[in-house]
Amino acid sequence: MAPDICVIVPTIREYECVRSYVENARDHGFDVSRLHFLLVTEDFCETDEMQSMLDELSVSGEVFDGSRRDEWYESHGIEQYSHVVPAASHAETSFGLLYMWANEDFELGVFIDDDTLPHDDVDFFGTHLQNLGYEGEIEEVSSDEGWVNVLYQNAEDHGLYPRGYPYAAMDETVETDTTTIDSGEVVASQGLWTNVPDLDAVRILMDGDLKGQAETRTTRADFGDDFVAARGNYLTVCSMNLAFRREVIPAFYQLPMDDNAWDVGRFDDIWSGVFLKRACDVLGKRIYNGTPLCKHNKAPRSTFDDLNNEVPGLELNEHLWELIDDVGHGADSYTEVFEAMGRELASGEWDEFTNGDFLTHVGEYMLDWLDCLDALETRRPATIDRRL
Repeated sequence: MAPDICVIVPTIREYECVRSYVENARDHGFDVSRLHFLLVTEDFCETDEMQSMLDELSVSGEVFDGSRRDEWYESHGIEQYSHVVPAASHAETSFGLLYMWANEDFELGVFIDDDTLPHDDVDFFGTHLQNLGYEGEIEEVSSDEGWVNVLYQNAEDHGLYPRGYPYAAMDETVETDTTTIDSGEVVASQGLWTNVPDLDAVRILMDGDLKGQAETRTTRADFGDDFVAARGNYLTVCSMNLAFRREVIPAFYQLPMDDNAWDVGRFDDIWSGVFLKRACDVLGKRIYNGTPLCKHNKAPRSTFDDLNNEVPGLELNEHLWELIDDVGHGADSYTEVFEAMGRELASGEWDEFTNGDFLTHVGEYMLDWLDCLDALETRRPATIDRRL
């Protein structure tokens, strides 16, 4: 039987983390034959060694550096859309989504960052699959600011807000309730992180660290029961530990960061999460949050480098969710919701914001993303014109 789970790992240095995830699966009796590992890397990296590792582990997998990605685009007839996956950016995870879309055997995807490790005593892949199949009662979280801090459960002690959480939505009043999840309602499972929290550079500087890591760390004690964000509430979605259903790919594009004229970076997964949450609210779906936790062992790097990448998009991040919050009513597919959001951004006037033209750029790329998926989808024509 062909693998049905595509595990997407963007990596340039710590690819050996894959060994720990494979070992975790085998230790917990998870059927490793279901997993296909896709390592997305660069031409200057150890691609042969990466493939040798996959072969040694006896797991299905492929390694794609920049040159091989170009060959893949050409062989699939989508070279005119290669720009939707930015060069030398974490958002190259979008290549993994295209790879999945071209292979209908992949029903599920998993994003794993190479600076993470699974907790040995937890079935990493099995827990994500349980979450995606969850039905029953679960905690539902909301706030008076329309945003849910995924670290809310011990926020009174650690005071942390994750990367991408709007500054204007801080100091929120949190409310919790219980809701019931129906079968098939969960379309994404976001696992959270112990050790180094996923913070933006401003918050890291405020925590007193110049090496890209918060001095405040998270432990298992900082996390309680799993939860979902209420309808009409947004949340940060980090792709370092995330499983999802194939169906969300049209609305889960990892945005074109770093490789752009405005030098906007670091918001690829954050903004994709905003769009996905809007689509979920329109379509009656859910993003599940909490377990399985992973260990985030972020390597030291200059906090100011991250700050330089984030500053061009900080103001835009404060307002993006407001711009698409009322978009997509009546849509009945992820494609329709995403297209509505893309058109909203591509056609808007954003002069009031610093680097507002980047929002237009993002909207245009969102529409190109859908055209690219159409070109890969043999059941639909590849000539649909979504341009304004």
